[in-house]
Amino acid sequence: MKKTLLATAIAGALGASAAAQAATVYNQDGTQLDIYGNIQIAYKSVDNADGNSEDEVFDNGSTIGFSGQHIINPGLTGYFKAEFEHEADEEKVNGGINDGDQAYLGLKGNFGDVRLGSWDPLIDDWIQDPIGNNEYFDPTDSSSDLGGLYGGSLADQVDVDREGDKLQYLSPVWAGLQFAIGTQYKGDAEEEFGANNEVTGVSSQGSNASFFGGAKYTIGNFSLAAVYDDLDNYGLHATEEATGRTLEYEAKAYGLTAQYVIDTLRIAAKVENTDATYAGEDGDILRYALGARYGYALSDNFSGDLYGNYQYIDADKEVAAITNAGGVNNSGDYVGDDSFNEFVVGATYNISPAMYTFVEYAQYDRSHDEGDGVAVGAVYSF
Repeated sequence: MKKTLLATAIAGALGASAAAQAATVYNQDGTQLDIYGNIQIAYKSVDNADGNSEDEVFDNGSTIGFSGQHIINPGLTGYFKAEFEHEADEEKVNGGINDGDQAYLGLKGNFGDVRLGSWDPLIDDWIQDPIGNNEYFDPTDSSSDLGGLYGGSLADQVDVDREGDKLQYLSPVWAGLQFAIGTQYKGDAEEEFGANNEVTGVSSQGSNASFFGGAKYTIGNFSLAAVYDDLDNYGLHATEEATGRTLEYEAKAYGLTAQYVIDTLRIAAKVENTDATYAGEDGDILRYALGARYGYALSDNFSGDLYGNYQYIDADKEVAAITNAGGVNNSGDYVGDDSFNEFVVGATYNISPAMYTFVEYAQYDRSHDEGDGVAVGAVYSF
C-alpha cells in the first residue's frame, strides 16, 4: 500500500481506512504526540522477466508511525513525523522493524511550511497519486523510470533514493493557488548514484543538488497541478567495459495533472514525461493517463472503493529500455516495443472502520508480460 489513508480520504468519507485515527498519547501545553500504524499482509502472483508466474504471501508495507507538534508561538508551530516498516508476514525471521519510510521535521505558520528530511517526491504527491495510488499495483511513472535508468550491471552498483536528504518550502494557499520549491542534496560522501566515486568506472556528473518545484490551483471541486524535477544529482558517467567508452545517464521529469472530485467520485487525467539520456542516447518517455476512484456504500455494512487507471506510454526507441528492461536481448541491444498500454483495476471492501480487504489486477504490456498479475490482501489500520 502506498498511501491508502490519503487515497481514501480524497475519494470520500466512505473510503476503507478513512475512519482510522491516530492515537494521541500526549496533548498538553501546546505539545501533542500521536502514534499510528497498520498491518498489511497480502498474496500476489506476478509474471517475472521470463514470463513465468511467481507467487508469495508478503508484507505490503506494514508501518508504525509517530507524529508530533509543538506550538512555539501563535504564528509558528514545530512538527515532526517518523515512520518505520516491518515485515508482518515473516516478523520473527526478519527481526522486527527493519526499514524506514518518511521521517522529517519542520516549521509551519502563516508564512507557509518548511520541511527537512525524507518523504515522497512532490511529483509523486501532486502528479502521480491522483491517477494511481493503489494498494499494490501502480501505473509506471517517472519515479519508476529511475529504477531502470541505470541498466544492466550498472543498476547493481548504484542506489536510487528519491525521498531522502530533501529541503522544501510549501506556500500558503492564496485564492486557490499554492506552490512548492525544494532541493535534494547528495554530498560528495554519499554512496548514492556513485557520488563518492568509489564504484569502479562510475562517477557523478558533478552536481550535488537537484531542484524541484510545482504549482497547484484549486477552484471548487477542480484542481490542476504541474511539477518539474531536474533530478540533477542522478547524472552519472559510466565506462562501458567492452569498448572503454564513457556513457552518460541522466533524466528530468515533469508532468501535469487535472482532477475533479464530486461526492465520493474522483476523476483524474495526467500527462507526464521523463526526458532521459540512457547510455549516451537521448529520448523521451511520454505518459498519458486516466484514473478514477469511487467510494461505494450499498448499506451500512457493505462499503468500500472501486478504482481503475489506464495509461498509454509513448517512448523513444533510444530510451525505451528504461521502462521495458525485458526488451534488451543477450547482446545488449533493445529489440522490444516503444509503446505500451497499462491498466490496473481494483476494489476494496470495508470489514470495519479500521479494517478492509482488497483485490487488484494489472497488465503492463511489457515483454514476456513482465509485471502482470493479481494481488489480494487485508489491512488493519490504527
